[in-house]
Amino acid sequence: MTDTAAADAPKKTTLTVTLDGQPIEANPGELLIAAAERHGTFIPRFCWHPRMREVGMCRMCLVEVSGPRGMSLQPACMQPCAEGMVVDTKSEIVKKAQDGILEFLLVNHPLDCPVCDKGGECPLQDQTLTFGPGESRFVEEKRHYEKPISISELVLLDRERCILCDRCTRFSKEVAGDPLIHFINRGNMTEVNTFPEDPFSSYFSGNVVQICPVGALTASPYRFAARPWDLDQVESTCTSCAVGCKTVVQSSGDQITRFQGVDSDPVNWGWLCDKGRFGYEAQSSNQRFPSPLLRAADGTFAPVTWIDALDITAKRLRAYDPSQVGFIGGARLTNEDQYAWVKLAKSVLRTDNFDAQLGDGLPAAAVLGLPGATINDLADAALVISLGPDVKEELPVLFLRLRDAVTVKRTPLVEFSPIQTGISSIAGASLQHRPGEVSVLIESVLEAVAGKTIERQISGLEPAAINAAAALIAKASASGRGNGKVVVLLGRVSMADSTDAIVEAATRLQAALPNVVFLPLTRRSNLRGALDLGLTPGMLPGRVSQLEGASWFGAHWAATPATTGLGTIEMLNAAADGHLKALVLLGADLLADVADRSLVEHALTNIEFLLCVDTLANETNARANIVLAATSSAEKDGTTTNIEGRITRVAAKVSGPGTARPDWMIATMLASQLGADLGFENVSQITTEIGRVAPSHLGLPDALNDRANVDGVLLPVRRADVADTDPASSEDSALIEDSALIEDNALIEDNAPSEESDAASSGPAVPTLLTFVPSSTAAVVPTPDSYSLRLVVSRTLYDSGIHVQNSPSLAKLTPSVGVRLHQTEIDRHGLRSGGPVKLLSQTADVVTTVIADERVPRGVAWVPFNQRGLNISTLMDQTALAAEGITKVRLETVGS
Repeated sequence: MTDTAAADAPKKTTLTVTLDGQPIEANPGELLIAAAERHGTFIPRFCWHPRMREVGMCRMCLVEVSGPRGMSLQPACMQPCAEGMVVDTKSEIVKKAQDGILEFLLVNHPLDCPVCDKGGECPLQDQTLTFGPGESRFVEEKRHYEKPISISELVLLDRERCILCDRCTRFSKEVAGDPLIHFINRGNMTEVNTFPEDPFSSYFSGNVVQICPVGALTASPYRFAARPWDLDQVESTCTSCAVGCKTVVQSSGDQITRFQGVDSDPVNWGWLCDKGRFGYEAQSSNQRFPSPLLRAADGTFAPVTWIDALDITAKRLRAYDPSQVGFIGGARLTNEDQYAWVKLAKSVLRTDNFDAQLGDGLPAAAVLGLPGATINDLADAALVISLGPDVKEELPVLFLRLRDAVTVKRTPLVEFSPIQTGISSIAGASLQHRPGEVSVLIESVLEAVAGKTIERQISGLEPAAINAAAALIAKASASGRGNGKVVVLLGRVSMADSTDAIVEAATRLQAALPNVVFLPLTRRSNLRGALDLGLTPGMLPGRVSQLEGASWFGAHWAATPATTGLGTIEMLNAAADGHLKALVLLGADLLADVADRSLVEHALTNIEFLLCVDTLANETNARANIVLAATSSAEKDGTTTNIEGRITRVAAKVSGPGTARPDWMIATMLASQLGADLGFENVSQITTEIGRVAPSHLGLPDALNDRANVDGVLLPVRRADVADTDPASSEDSALIEDSALIEDNALIEDNAPSEESDAASSGPAVPTLLTFVPSSTAAVVPTPDSYSLRLVVSRTLYDSGIHVQNSPSLAKLTPSVGVRLHQTEIDRHGLRSGGPVKLLSQTADVVTTVIADERVPRGVAWVPFNQRGLNISTLMDQTALAAEGITKVRLETVGS
């Protein structure tokens, strides 16, 4: 072959390795242990984990590998595949090595198998039986330690069981960034432990329990709860936040006993946060509603039958004009639940007063209309810009993916935030701006990116910091590294700020940076799905506006709303004024969730009819006229949508309490009492209707059933996502079950309907999906005020919310109540850390505790939202917030 021909020949993208006499293909750089497993050969291991750096600690994976001096023993977890490599995993030499490793591991390992939580699913047990010697030559007394010892509120340690595989310590340091568990001592006395007075207080501690190959680390909520052979399980999706982690839900005796993470490559990599892992306890709480409740004349609740509860509800709702009825909530429901309620509200009752956001999110147009990013886009981005809340607190597993991108792939990260967050320490530049001024800061940074040198302070930041951040953005966005995309994490940072500045900042970034995409950081588990399905004013299911979709839905629904409705804050104002008469709450605890308690109190006082559809008793549904008992996420089937628009399945594993029913069934029965038929009798029929009617979901059922989409389906559904289940049918007709609809629409491809299908359509054309249109009104820039502080209110992973407080293992992890201040502000106001202070706004005042916190800049008061005994929402006024953009507070010593 000539040199030219050799240069033009395609480069080989795979390697050939001979494994146990058979040729296999491996990828360049792929570890031998992984390549062998892909081809059906299991090489035993303890320390190796596919999502962590290899260390070769346990030597259990020794195999014979060819080399310059012939065959030699090598750890398969440390050996990259090479062209022509010959590997023997079953030779006598390998078998002898495996015998020796296991014999030494069992020298001091206790015979705890009958009582160990890991018994029955223990790799040490399994590999000893498969690869071990069968008996030990050691007869000496085994080592004994005090057991178990608590290394955190959730994790227990049995030290003598540990085989020093380094999995837990590597995860804590490399993946979670919480190096709180270590090897201590030396030689024969080496053990895993924490430092004195420094507990393993990580948001991700449950992962070390799951990846521990023996029973050294166990979870206190699960310890002695069940044995593996007693458990039944289904794959599902975690609904504690909006990341959408893939999980296994396990039960015994119709009670949930454990959640385990499942490796989903585009989402969670097998990790779960502790809230998602242990929050299942709330589903067994004694505060669950087992049946419908009706408020009696004396103000007490009495159980009633479903027929009576729905009959009374239907009569009350029928008496009101559509504009007098409102729906709030639904973000925690499945997509099928949401579709049933929105069809009831917008087609049967014909009211557009429906909002799944509780006044603390972004406009639906920004969430759905800006060019979207996936979690994998984030992981491979050229640059990440954080313009949202603390992902470690609100979307913890997304934090793990972001941390991997920054620390392993060296992705540049620039953060804009009013306080330091969980990602500040890993960011290449972290700019703590004054609350409400992010759009002003972004404008200046982008000017510097374009070549202008900033020479004055902007939002309290020195010019050098701004210019350095701009230089990082300019270099990274032009580098073309990774996928070449600039991913912006976009969300509501503080509930005490208006959304206008954040949206304006996003608009500026979209206009200035090429290849920019946005990942919306929505606050509730299925809020993205709720917005997709029209649980917001002015929208219909499928990411279409009421105006664009009127003709299309007119052909599929009995009716659509005549006017655009109200959002949450507008509905509460209307209820407070007496214009809104009936309010339906779908899993929404307004008194705990809305950042204006005074407004909520007035609304609940003046509302004539309050219907709450909920799972757990709370302060808001205690004021309802009727409570309808709903099932929880582990008690019903359906689908959910995560922050990137990925639809995955939710599966029922246990029965709900009493006669509690899924929301879709409640909506269907209520529609029947109102004299309407929603047109479905089970979850599958609802999914099918969504896939026929919602423009962004067309073809969804077939896409979900395609085995290639085991990790879910990204919206909008494309033809490539849908399996052709009928080879004899045409490409289009195989995608949609309803033959009548084949004439009406085509599947969405690349966010747009097919032009050919539209031309041939005999019915209304598929409406255009929503796009983001920037506002022409500039955000309000707050006036500097040295007399008061600017309030920042954000969420933490553990709070006094109803679900955390009904999970005993998590309730005790709620942080201390108080206002976080910089020490300079504490001294300036004559306060002391740990002492009392009065916070005053223009609406109210509260007394709380001062907590010194160096993460909080001067001029800022940070209060985590939803703390027990501290109603910080009384200090916030949504009307004033819209006008001023921020919330100001003053500090006073108590008694002055």
